Order: sequence, then structure tokens, then C-alpha cells
Amino acid sequence: MTDLILHHYPVSPFSEKVRLVLGYKQLAWKSVIIPSVMPKPDVVALTGGYRKTPFLQIGSDVYCDSALICDVLEHLAPEPTLYPPSHKGLARIVAQWADEKLFWAAMAYNFSPKGTAQLFAGNPDAPIEQWGGIAKAFGEDRTKMRLGMPRMPLADAAAAYKSYLRRMANMLDGQDYLLGDAPCVADFAAYHPLWFTRTQTSVMAGVLDATPAVLAWMDRMAAIGHGRFDAMTATESIAACAQSTGAAAQNDSTFQDEHDIALGSRVTVTSESFGPEPTEGELVAATRTRYTLQRVDERAGIVHVHFPRIGYILKKANA
Repeated sequence: MTDLILHHYPVSPFSEKVRLVLGYKQLAWKSVIIPSVMPKPDVVALTGGYRKTPFLQIGSDVYCDSALICDVLEHLAPEPTLYPPSHKGLARIVAQWADEKLFWAAMAYNFSPKGTAQLFAGNPDAPIEQWGGIAKAFGEDRTKMRLGMPRMPLADAAAAYKSYLRRMANMLDGQDYLLGDAPCVADFAAYHPLWFTRTQTSVMAGVLDATPAVLAWMDRMAAIGHGRFDAMTATESIAACAQSTGAAAQNDSTFQDEHDIALGSRVTVTSESFGPEPTEGELVAATRTRYTLQRVDERAGIVHVHFPRIGYILKKANA
């Protein structure tokens, strides 16, 4: 099988989600560390504009968004499954809630003044003026990505986060994982914002103490690990794309038209909420679950960039 190349950085929560899925499925992978803020020229060479983290590269196929990455990894390695047949739909719905509602509440809580000081200065008691240029650059970068999304006030974030943790504890009553005796996509989606609290802004991790069942579940999730991986440079990954014999066959190639846009049209795909940078290319597939754009880069060659339908907007280019 062509190398699985994960483009990520160590403290990215959604990257931790995918790293654990790779470990759960015992897949070997290559690790390309990317910048946490723009500019990201090597990222854009592969994605054409999409700059959220992580993304998965397989040859000249680039898969954007962790939800789609989970689907791709499930197709490549069906066992152990992320989508148990008895609650396949429920697992996806809980995962979507976790990636959206739980994530934003947790991160608004984590990025309190103390949490931010610990993350960027290593000292939760440091005054804001000592956080340095890294924190300033990160804040400015994420403000550009928010597309005007209001930031949840800390008090409201704390209240929501505590409520969500109690609900998760209820789900864990009498079972090891959120939906049964084995982890599913819901567990991986719910784990990563809590992982950030516990490992990156530990000064804020006292919020977890009121739900010991959640803490025990987190220990079980962390024990899965990240599997087997080797370092790869961005230059090597771009070369691997350029040298690829072509995009992989999709497990679903049936055209589903919701936009009156024909295959072969020049289009853009953009996140509907967070991360406004569009990717432009030729629409070569629009299935029930994803869009695929073909684009040409002077370094990467012909690239097929894949997006999930849910959470993304397809438009004709220049429309």
C-alpha cells in the first residue's frame, strides 16, 4: 500500500484524533510536521488553499478534514471498525457533536488567560505581556480563520464544558466506551479536546476531576497510542505526490448532483464555518459523501483533493 502520510503538528487536537485512529487500526504511517500558523507554502502546494490541520496524503490523493480521514482509514483497514453496525448512525452523530459543540466549548475554556499563558509561556501565572510573539501570531491567525464566529465567553464555556463532561460520564456508566465495550469514531472525536485540556493546558485540567469515569476512559483512550510512524519532510511528501502514478480508485464514484454543476467544471470548495481559504480545481467527483477536485501544482504535479460534503460549500469558480 502507498504510504499514509499525515500532515500535522504535535499540539493539534484534531491531529491527536487521527493519530489515535491510526494507532487503533495498527497502521504504519509517515509524519510530516507542518506550521501551526500561516504561511504554509508546502501545505498549499498539496491542498491548493485548505490550511486546517491535519490532512492525509496517499500518493497524489489529499484528504481534508478529520471526519473524511476517518472514513478513508476505515475503508483501508475495516477492522477494528470505527462504525459498529449496531450504532453506525449514532456514532457519526455523536462524533459530529463532539467535533463541533464539545470542541468549541472545551477550547474556549482551555484558552483562558491561565491556559494560554501555560501553552505559550510555560507559566500559567505569567502576565499577558510576557506571552510573546508566538501567542500573538497564533491569536491573529485563528481570528482570520474564525470568519466572524463569536468567541464563547469563558464563564459560558466552563458551564457548557462541565455539562458535556457530565453527559459523557452518564454515557460511560456501566461500559468502557461511549457507545459500548469498544471505542468507535465517537470516542476518538470526543477525546481530542479533552486531551488538549489534560496535556497542553493542564492548569485548567481540574475541570475533569468531577467526572472520574471520564478520566478513566481518557486513560483507556491514551493507551491506544499512535502506532508505528517515521518522520518525513514536507519536501519528500511533495515529491511523493509528484511521482505518484495517479489517484486511488474511490469506493464510491456515483455522481450525485445537488448544485447543477457538471463534472469537469472549475469549482471552489470552502469550509462553511472555520478556515475561509478556498481550494479551486476541476470537479472530478461528487459522491454521496465527498467532493474531489483535480488541480495542478508546479511542485506536486496533478493532485486530487478530497473534501467531505458535510461542513463544506461547493461553488462554481468566480461565481
